[in-house]
Amino acid sequence: MNDVEKRVNHLVDAQGFSIVSSVDEEGFPNTKAMLPPRKREGIKHFYFTTNTSSVRVKQFRQNPKACVYFCDHLSFQGVMLKGTMEVREDAAAKEAIWREGDSLYYPQGVEDPDYCVLQFTANTGRYYSRFHSEDFMVE
Repeated sequence: MNDVEKRVNHLVDAQGFSIVSSVDEEGFPNTKAMLPPRKREGIKHFYFTTNTSSVRVKQFRQNPKACVYFCDHLSFQGVMLKGTMEVREDAAAKEAIWREGDSLYYPQGVEDPDYCVLQFTANTGRYYSRFHSEDFMVE
């Protein structure tokens, strides 16, 4: 794990929220605060829960280009990851990130048709800290 990846991992783990951006049908970016990812594999794959009926899911189905941003406003550090977002409705993906208490939002449980997983796959990133930005590839 290189130095940038270590710093990004630390930054992501310390945040209580995520900022997720999609592209709407007119080509404009749409940004939304979301809960932090339920699961992640390094800084390459991130898994979020959301409603299948949401605007964001509709946008990702039409255009999978996505951006996820994590920031620490106290230390003024941030990382932007660019890549693609896949809407997952398969049982394996849904079960992998299901948590006790999710039935409050998805009354039919893990099989609720309004419950899905957003799987973000990062390709590139830009890390900012101490008045310096650094672009990097995600492998």
